Amino acid sequence: MSRDNKGMDINILGREFRVACPEGEQEALLAAAQYLDMKMREIREQGKVIGIERIAVMAALNMAFELKNKSGANSVDISSAQRKIKSMEVMIDDAIRAQETLFAVSSSELPLTSA
Repeated sequence: MSRDNKGMDINILGREFRVACPEGEQEALLAAAQYLDMKMREIREQGKVIGIERIAVMAALNMAFELKNKSGANSVDISSAQRKIKSMEVMIDDAIRAQETLFAVSSSELPLTSA
């Protein structure tokens, strides 16, 4: 598969496809194409689905099902993460404030120097 700034060529079931790809995302697109190719080959080798379009639809359906089921198990609760981050920010601010008061020196405690 060749890559360039405008896009890249991918191979799925022995067919070349030229696709546009943003700079820096070629590796991820290549991995996705390889995964799709693998899934489509599995379906084709089972021999129950005939025709590349039907194989592609079945692969897409299987991949969507996998994604839907995995997202529930591995999803991140954004609001919970934001609350934890806010809590950590408060703890850090409190710790810094305590350090500032610990090391604070009032102006009356400073030694007088003459110039």
